[in-house]
Amino acid sequence: MQRLLIATTNRDKVREIRSLLDGVPVALQTLADWPAVPAPEETGSTFEENARQKAIYYAAATGEPSVAEDSGLEIDALDGAPGVYSARFGGVDAPYADRFALIYEALRARGQTTSSARFVCALALVSEGRVRFETRGVVEGTIAPAPRGAGGFGYDPIFYYPAFGMTLAEAGDRKAAVSHRGQAFGALRAFLESRPRL
Repeated sequence: MQRLLIATTNRDKVREIRSLLDGVPVALQTLADWPAVPAPEETGSTFEENARQKAIYYAAATGEPSVAEDSGLEIDALDGAPGVYSARFGGVDAPYADRFALIYEALRARGQTTSSARFVCALALVSEGRVRFETRGVVEGTIAPAPRGAGGFGYDPIFYYPAFGMTLAEAGDRKAAVSHRGQAFGALRAFLESRPRL
């Protein structure tokens, strides 16, 4: 069976991606299988650039087909912030409760309590030195007036999804069907199932 490296160190993302790709005829690896490979610096100005950089880097470093994603939250009232800096917003190790507080503070500074927003996930698959597949998933919503829900991870508790009438942290198993990462990895799943080899 062909191997595919999921190039992320985020354990929540690994768990979610494993579920999204369950049943696909590839043997999934993670960066835990490659502990000696250091993480690359993310220098892209877009989600697509960062996903492509990471996939190219890990495919070269491991010799394995590698899929990388870059994702984050764009808030319109904050000019798209935190955007590509979502994972580092407020500091690399900042608790998400602190990040939520910073977001609400920034909104109040602009006279807002909420804003239209979206989650974006860009994905790239690299094999044998070439980008074999790229896609982008987007889910539109608004910033909730206060964090709600204990499910999901990251910014899910402050992302209100109107179609469900709740935040993604409250959506449970329904999240995967509509989320940005669910869309992107659903497209990857279809690609992998249509290919005899990577």
